[in-house]
Order: sequence, then C-alpha cells, then structure tokens
Amino acid sequence: MKPWFSTMKLSVTALLFAAAVSTGFAQAPYPSQQIRILCPFPAGGGTDLTSRLLADQFNKIFGQPVVVENRTGASGMIGTGAAAKSPPDGYTVLVASGEVALNPHLYKQMAYDWDKDLQPITLLVKVPNLLAVNMDVPAKTVAELIAYAKQNRGKLTFSSSGVGNPQQLTGELFNKMAGVDIRHVPYKGAAPQIADVAGKHITMTFVSIGAALPFVESGRIRPIAVTSTTRVSVLPNVPAIAEYPPLASFELVNFFGFFAPAKIPDPILRRLNAAAVQALKTPEMGNKLRASGFEPSPTTPEQFRDFIKNESAKFAKIIVEANIKLDQ
Repeated sequence: MKPWFSTMKLSVTALLFAAAVSTGFAQAPYPSQQIRILCPFPAGGGTDLTSRLLADQFNKIFGQPVVVENRTGASGMIGTGAAAKSPPDGYTVLVASGEVALNPHLYKQMAYDWDKDLQPITLLVKVPNLLAVNMDVPAKTVAELIAYAKQNRGKLTFSSSGVGNPQQLTGELFNKMAGVDIRHVPYKGAAPQIADVAGKHITMTFVSIGAALPFVESGRIRPIAVTSTTRVSVLPNVPAIAEYPPLASFELVNFFGFFAPAKIPDPILRRLNAAAVQALKTPEMGNKLRASGFEPSPTTPEQFRDFIKNESAKFAKIIVEANIKLDQ
C-alpha cells in the first residue's frame, strides 16, 4: 500500500501535467489548421477573384492551406449568412461585396444583421464603375453627356446588371445630381448589359471596369468617366465624374471587404487584419487587382466598420429617393 503523501504527489503531478497540456493547446499559435474563405458569389466574378488572390497570399503568410468556397445565392445572403453563423475562431472568414451595406435596405427579412453578426476586418478594394456610351452618342465628356441628356429628356437609357445593385444606384445618383432623366434598364449580369450598349440598343451603362475593358480596347463603346473620386490605374486617361466641377462631390463605388464572425478573439482579428493588409501591399496581388479596375484600400477594423455604415446610409438615401423596390 502506497503512503498517502505519495498518492497525493502523483495526483498533483497529474493535475499539473494536465494543466500544462491544456495551456499548450489554448496558446497554440493561430493559425494551426486550414482556413476557409467563403465567397457569396460565383467563380469568375470580382469577389471570387479577390478571394482567390487573398487565399494565395495567405498560404504564403500563414504557412497553412487556405481554400475558397463559393456559397452563392440570394444576392450574396446565403454565403454571408453562413459566415455569420460560423464559429468565431478565425478558421471560417468571408470576402463580401457592397451587398452587406445594400441588402438591408432592399430586403424586408434577412437571416443576419451584419453589424451584430459579423466583425469587419478590413476593406480590401474599392470597385469603381465605368460610365460608357455607345458609339452613336456624340458626347465625349461628362458635360457633353449631361447636355445631350437634357436635349433628349426621357429618351436615353442606362443599363446595369440588375435591379437594386450599386450600378443602378450610381445611375440614379447621376440622374439626381446632373438634373437629367435617363431610364434604367436592368440586365442579368455584365455580359448582356454591356453587349446591348455596344450593339447600340442602350444609350449608356455603368459597368464594372474589368467587364468593360475588352469593349473599350476594341472601340465598341466609348468611356466617359469613372465613378470614384479619382482616376483608376488601368484607365489613367479616363477622368472621374467628380472632375466635372458641378458634380465635384460625386462618388459611388462597390467594394469588397474581409469579415469574420462576430466575437472573434481580438488577437486573431488583429492577426487577420495585418495579414490582409500585408497581402494587399504585395506587388503580385496589387497589380492583379488594379488590372481589373480594383483599387486596393486597406483599413483598420474600426475604419472599415465606419466605412460600411457611411456607404449604407448613402445607399439608403438613393433607394428611397429613386423609389427602388425589388419584386419579392
């Protein structure tokens, strides 16, 4: 029979060993396993491209596998909702677009509240649109286009890739600020939206720069301006709408941002933010983004949350003033 003190010594040793093992697991450096980036839109689009470029850089930075999973549908809400409901451990994250700020003003019922259920990590890129016209339109500048629209009030049309998306909102903002009445024609995606401008069935469009570039380079549409406050790298000779003095405050862009589920531990949040900012600053990722018309725009988590709230308020105002409604 072992003395009582010997048994106690063994028990204390076992407890200390268990505590050490537990502490070791709790303090395991992040990340120690595969990271999954949810993308709420299909492969081949801008959100998907940004997700995959980020995943490539994270593979190098973290030394862990990083995979992109496309969870599409419901204007991005399926993938975004899945991320919001994931464990806040840093192993399921999200790259989402401006739908985060836009959808709450278009849909009466949503399964998540981005401000409560998601933690913004950083803004990744701003995504200006291109204002372009068909080759029969005589206008070559914003001023000439506005004058042409006023001479042909109610006769001109602009296309977008769908009702309620940032492109339509850009057109409605242009109508209001320029004092014109250009009718919106929605399409299901960028390809038909821009093809009908090139085919001269639609007067003009607000379209993603990446989709427009082949049409611009082949001379099938004429670029007039971009919707950001400054020019974009891939089209340096195309002015911003805001360069026209009467529309100096004009800006409306889409954006892609990086999110985690709410309540993610702050050290992991800061690690993800630092990694994403590092990735955006690499020439490899930055050049590929700019070639598609995206402008890398890293922020702190706090700055990104404020940015979303400001964009959401801007979207809400345009939606109300233009009486934009979805058929649900």
